Amino acid sequence: MTVDLPEPAVPPHPTRFDLGLAGRRALVTGGTQGLGAAVVAVLAGAGATVLAAARAMPEAVPAGVRFVAADLSRPEGCAVLAGAVADQLGGIDILVHVLGGSSAPGGGFAALDDGEWARALDLNLMAAVRLDRALLPGMIGQGAGVIVHVTSIQHRLPLPESTTAYAAAKAALSTYSKSLSKEVAPQGIRVNRVSPGWIETEAAVKLARRLADHAGTDYEGGQRIIMQSLGGIPLGRPARPAEVADLIAFLVSDRAGAITGAEYVIDGGTIPTA
Repeated sequence: MTVDLPEPAVPPHPTRFDLGLAGRRALVTGGTQGLGAAVVAVLAGAGATVLAAARAMPEAVPAGVRFVAADLSRPEGCAVLAGAVADQLGGIDILVHVLGGSSAPGGGFAALDDGEWARALDLNLMAAVRLDRALLPGMIGQGAGVIVHVTSIQHRLPLPESTTAYAAAKAALSTYSKSLSKEVAPQGIRVNRVSPGWIETEAAVKLARRLADHAGTDYEGGQRIIMQSLGGIPLGRPARPAEVADLIAFLVSDRAGAITGAEYVIDGGTIPTA
């Protein structure tokens, strides 16, 4: 006997890899090295119109990508970049804050004077706060937009020898991001956080070398210090920039349209529980 089954109430959703980013206007801060360069590449490759920002002009800008030089650790630099967004893009759909880092000396809390604390906060927190404040009104006006703030697992696993101020600033960025997400979600703006562990970037290499110099060891010794400070990486390696960039590309796409106020840890299992 043949039984006719009813048609499903909702057609099956096909699996596809097109993130629907063609024509979207995207700004990526810290967009010339490491993770920032990887984010620029994946968004541009998906068809977005990308404006990259960094402190200094890179030797080469990828074809089709626009660039603005601005020191975002200073209020005037954020103002310059906001103006460039209006002039070159006519508005913004996607804002990815990758900018961040630490140049503080080793030596723990005693090595961190007021200047070091101010530099860490200006770079890792206030740059995002100022740029959001400048660009969010346009997103709210159009009723749509996505912001991703790149934080760090160090706000949960700080390295007291050299990154206390950086970790504290990233913790503040995470809290600010969560609050912002709750405020602007009703206006159609999604705000999420991506919290990487150790990424194989130029900045990570410099950190390993600074730790090695302070400990009187070689570069491989500096790498072991990082691994030990993090309690090990179960995956056995740092994340690659492209892997983190792919996660960000998904989060800024409409495929993640119901995701806001979330923090995604991508650390090879470094943090025992997420």
